[in-house]
Amino acid sequence: MPLIDRQNKILKTVELLRTVSVQELKERLEVSEVTIRKDLNFLEDQGLILRTHGGARLAQDSNRMRTLNIRKRENPELKRIIAHQAATLINEGDTVYIDSGSTCQALAEKLRDSKRSVRVISNALPILNILADCESISLYSIGGSFRREAGSFVGPLSLSNLTDYQIETGFVGTTGYDVEGVFSSQNVIESQLKKQVLESSKRRVILADSTKADIRAFSIFARPGEVDILITDSGCGYCTRLRKLGIEVLIAEKEEKK
Repeated sequence: MPLIDRQNKILKTVELLRTVSVQELKERLEVSEVTIRKDLNFLEDQGLILRTHGGARLAQDSNRMRTLNIRKRENPELKRIIAHQAATLINEGDTVYIDSGSTCQALAEKLRDSKRSVRVISNALPILNILADCESISLYSIGGSFRREAGSFVGPLSLSNLTDYQIETGFVGTTGYDVEGVFSSQNVIESQLKKQVLESSKRRVILADSTKADIRAFSIFARPGEVDILITDSGCGYCTRLRKLGIEVLIAEKEEKK
């Protein structure tokens, strides 16, 4: 649902000031407190802000956000080989979580083609669509509020529903990572869900090509000790350092042609 003019003004104000109170928005826009609170609830459902006591704060760096369709066209070969490596970690009968994002979407495509019998939990509409007709896969959606630009469901309902599952391996995407083993996302609400996935998974795996290195995004969701494996490509220059921090780094290689 597109934002109305008043909601756009609220969002612009939050982006400018980073935090803002209900009272301030009420005075700026000359509407009732009830109307402001309804607008803030709607914007939070869209993953654009986070409600605070008496106001709201910014949930994402809008200047650096890119839609899923744009990200899917970036480095497709690297994402494909990372997905191939990730698929080798999945065995028959496993229960796995596949996060939103273009690299995770490549993993879903690889899993669909393998016809392996597994249970897949996801918050991402593209992944659910990819696997919907795959009879060998039992598919579970955690629900929540839909973020259209990311094609994902997020929010309190997603977090709550996630606790109902025992996940053997959680595959999570990231906007960026650095030499200190810090993984981050552009959206706070997305980060909250990624963090919960890692906490709920016995084996915690990040999928990220080497172009994500040295990118420090808006919201941190994992540090050393909270990730078991990073699957990346040969362009990653941090392998030794990350392994010393306790993160196993798997370098994805091109598939051999049969």
